[in-house]
Amino acid sequence: MSDVNKTIQKWHASFKKGTDFDSWGQLVEAIDEYQILARQLQKEVQSTNSSDFTEEQKKTLGKIATCLEMRSASLQCTQSKEDFKLEELKKLETIIQNILTYNKEFPFDVQPVPLRKILAPGEEENLELEEEEDAAAGAGSIEAFPPRAPASQGTLLPRLPSEPGMTLLTLKIEKIGLKDAGQCIDPYMTISVKDLNGVDVNPVQDTPVASRKEDTYIHFSVDVEIQRHVEKLPKGAAIFFEFKHYKPKKRFTSTKCFAFMEMDEIKPGPIVIELYKKPTDFKRKKLQLLTKKQLYLHLHQTLHKDS
Repeated sequence: MSDVNKTIQKWHASFKKGTDFDSWGQLVEAIDEYQILARQLQKEVQSTNSSDFTEEQKKTLGKIATCLEMRSASLQCTQSKEDFKLEELKKLETIIQNILTYNKEFPFDVQPVPLRKILAPGEEENLELEEEEDAAAGAGSIEAFPPRAPASQGTLLPRLPSEPGMTLLTLKIEKIGLKDAGQCIDPYMTISVKDLNGVDVNPVQDTPVASRKEDTYIHFSVDVEIQRHVEKLPKGAAIFFEFKHYKPKKRFTSTKCFAFMEMDEIKPGPIVIELYKKPTDFKRKKLQLLTKKQLYLHLHQTLHKDS
């Protein structure tokens, strides 16, 4: 079997896994699988080195990625007016399987996700200039760039069902302080929970793009529901917050800095945590503060315990 056929087979297996979770009512797992597959398809669409697929086929893959994101959004917001149903998504299964020979009109009137490079943590280090140089070069020119779809409409998940004697944690991301806050385009946060080895123990979530910028602060005012009971989090785990923004000159979304909160810091009320230089160090071995200035990530914790 050729490499391209193996890739298609892998995509199809992921698609089937997601729709199975969806039909079984395992919504968190379905959302996770849809988002992973959407990223894989977008990566293929945006690849300039691959000749496995024609431009038309890549356009179709991009539209499938859009549908996956739409279904994911529908599962996260039951009140959504733009509901994309599972039955509709399942119509795309044969298209994925037969992408090399598919030549019919796409069944839904959607557009591929806007072209943006989707990079693994640290990968952008090889592609971009230092933040200070980039900020200086782009100062005052942000408004010149045309409007684009946000980097992320958000992939926040609902609160888990309560269990007797167990505690759930809601983190309100209030604001982040940055010296060049006003120059950050489409800023959002990626939240993950990692064990001591840097391995995910929860689904990764993205906030929507920040609500406003004011002086040296970017305001989010958004609640993030941690997708595991506090008592079930592994010893030594930490909750990570990666601040990301769009680089128009390089056409990719970059991690600017990160912060993290350890398990002994989980307690009700406000908390202010330090910002560290990228790349994100999920193992917390070589940490470097982003700045000596009094600029932090501001959070508020709420604990929900079902007695």
